[in-house]
Amino acid sequence: MTSSETNIITRFAPSPTGYLHIGGARTALFSWAFARKHQGIFLLRIEDTDRERSTDEAIQAIMDGMDWLGLTPDAPPVYQYQNIERHREIVNQMLSTGLAYKCTCTKEALDEMREKAKADGKPIRYDGTCRNKESVADDLPFTVRFKAPLEGATTLEDLVQGHVNVDNNQLDDLILLRSDGTPTYNLSVVVDDHDMNITHVIRGDDHLTNALRQSQIFDALSWPRPAYAHIPLIHGPDGAKLSKRHGALGVDAYKEMGFLPEAMRNYLARLGWSHGDDELFSTADLINWFDIAAIGKSPARLDMEKMQATNIHHIQQGDEDVLAEIAIEQLSLSTENKDKLMSALPIIKKTAKSLDNLIDNLRFLFVTRPVQLNDKAIQSLTEEKMANVRKAFAALENLETWDEEGIADFFSQFMEDNELKLGQFGPAMRNMLTGTGSPLGVYDLLRLLGKEESLARLKDILSN
Repeated sequence: MTSSETNIITRFAPSPTGYLHIGGARTALFSWAFARKHQGIFLLRIEDTDRERSTDEAIQAIMDGMDWLGLTPDAPPVYQYQNIERHREIVNQMLSTGLAYKCTCTKEALDEMREKAKADGKPIRYDGTCRNKESVADDLPFTVRFKAPLEGATTLEDLVQGHVNVDNNQLDDLILLRSDGTPTYNLSVVVDDHDMNITHVIRGDDHLTNALRQSQIFDALSWPRPAYAHIPLIHGPDGAKLSKRHGALGVDAYKEMGFLPEAMRNYLARLGWSHGDDELFSTADLINWFDIAAIGKSPARLDMEKMQATNIHHIQQGDEDVLAEIAIEQLSLSTENKDKLMSALPIIKKTAKSLDNLIDNLRFLFVTRPVQLNDKAIQSLTEEKMANVRKAFAALENLETWDEEGIADFFSQFMEDNELKLGQFGPAMRNMLTGTGSPLGVYDLLRLLGKEESLARLKDILSN
């Protein structure tokens, strides 16, 4: 893949932690939406150089989270650890061209250096002890440090943060290669971003200092820098940095809580980015509208009530084919039941408060006879209401036009003839048909269950 094939190439580069963090998911979403907006390429790089934490399970958790959110990369993932020889090659190149040097300072010497700087009230940074040594003994352990510029300043024109400037005397000679021969984060990121032809890096503003250090390496190697966009982190409702005490941090937990992926995309997009006053929108709208310039500089606060409201909107407006497939999976049904689900979904989804609530409200369609009533349903069956249901049942047996209009006309006449109101038998009949109650009215329940099943369920209980 060459940069000439596309104008925009973005990447999401998580470290495997066992789940896809909600903040990482937003970063991935922004990177994905920006690439899609510009008909570019969105890539995934797993930064798995921490071999102890980078288990197959942790990596799979990230993949699963992205798959659920629908953030599909345009190429197989790049695994940073597999590029380690390439990273070492660049370090050796930097050594040979004088852009880096070997440092033999021991841990004790570095500790003493830090303590002295602290005592003198100076910035705690490497003082360049080994910077100008002509040679290093072959038998001494060493790290490789970047020979950072000593004078002037490093600047960054960040697409979110604006002009960022730091005096070079504030940035020391960072380590590129550890004493065990493993490359460090900043070096690996620069090499991988260059080799992957990344044009835009969108990530959390906790990486802003890293961007300055990485920019120095890019410049030293005469490689073009990517454009940077450092977005504010997500905070909890109390304004503190998002942590476990605020609730779920992984997107897998929101999936379990019954959130739809399109609702999560909508809500996460609004955490720090906006398009006028639009709160609820489709993924197609997000792609069409997305603009890095519309990302704010202030941290966004996670709001569970707003997230729930967004989810309700997307369920109630959701594609019924998609909802039916979810219901088939969660209710362990055969695909033969899809038609029955599709007949009920247009009305059931209007009342849904979550995906779990939607699924629960569809269960009545597949209850095994005789219907098992919960305690609340049993308590609703007073003698007077049961007598009224018996009257309705007897008349319903003769109803020929079992559709919305026919059922409504039937009960209108039935209540007039028997001087009854719907509340005197409807709730009891609803409980008898479902066993647990339902947000649907009894007319809708009868229509969705059909004449044969409705009468059979009522008869089972009336005859017991």
